[in-house]
Amino acid sequence: MTLTGTDGSLDRRTPTTANADATTPTAVPAAGLSPWRPMAPPAPRGPLSAALLRLLMRRRLATLDHVDAAATGLLARTADALTDADLQLSLFLLYELHYGGIEEVPDSWEWEPKLLAARQSLERAFELALRNAVPHSEPDHDVPSALADLIARAEPPRLGAFIEHDATVDQVREVLACRSISALHEADAHSWTIPRLHGAAKSALVEIQSERYGGGQPGRMHATTFARCLRGAGLDDRYGAYADHVPTAVYTSANVMSLFGLQRRLRGASVGHLAAYESTWSLPVGACANGMRRLGLGDDVIAYFDEHARADAGLEHLATHDLAGALAEEEPDLAADILFGAAACLFIDGRLWSGVLSRFRAGDPALLQPLD
Repeated sequence: MTLTGTDGSLDRRTPTTANADATTPTAVPAAGLSPWRPMAPPAPRGPLSAALLRLLMRRRLATLDHVDAAATGLLARTADALTDADLQLSLFLLYELHYGGIEEVPDSWEWEPKLLAARQSLERAFELALRNAVPHSEPDHDVPSALADLIARAEPPRLGAFIEHDATVDQVREVLACRSISALHEADAHSWTIPRLHGAAKSALVEIQSERYGGGQPGRMHATTFARCLRGAGLDDRYGAYADHVPTAVYTSANVMSLFGLQRRLRGASVGHLAAYESTWSLPVGACANGMRRLGLGDDVIAYFDEHARADAGLEHLATHDLAGALAEEEPDLAADILFGAAACLFIDGRLWSGVLSRFRAGDPALLQPLD
């Protein structure tokens, strides 16, 4: 199938199967890897995401001017950019054009100037809200120690302990569905930062990412082992399969990583985010693995968390000392941004998983609609 981009170029895309069963997980080849395909467009969550999706699907009712007008209206009325479902989904869709793409959207639209301008407006509001909400400060000692203090002072969401001792199988499946939005893209957002670094910090980031990408073995990639985890739990392993199910906080968490990774000026924040992310603070993988053993879930489900527990023990030190510490030494002006990125990770992911736990403790589902 050949599509024409907005710049007049031709886009060659792999055709999708129009009559594919949308509820059936992708067939898995012998190697254990599901064939990648762009995510299916989700349902809108407000006027802006509706206008954006109409435009991306090339329906005649929408134009770039409609998207601009919807974005202007949203920014004028939103009370909190961090929790606005319409803003966060729209930003996620615009970021997705830089990752695996969206079904039927021409590849050339990744660089459509007016879409980039709309994204920039949303990013400004998002970053401002993030900086206003996240407590952060200049380090008063070396950055690795400051990161350790920041993580130690943060209040963990305690979802890991709940999974270990109290969660039901259905609740675990909801957690996996929430995690799927970022875990099936695991490592990608932080990889944008590699060409923005130099010297020891760049070398450390490549080493971390090599582990997350499986060290040259596709079957060991963290995203691949998570896909097996989803299948083992009876869930769909296609990227975006649960886009309509997850709460807004899932998109906010994913968007923070993309915001930092796609902006060279925020490379320090991206490094700090990764350092906090690898601390496994917000969702302790060892406790999760114990809970899944308690529930009798299969080896593929447990293996993902066991492998993370093994890998993260080394990656945490690499991320805080060899990466963040080295970057702060090479570019001292980035020290505050490194701490900001870490604080943003702790704040946003902490709020995500605390919100899931609060729903469970109240006897409510964490998802917006049932999995099955």
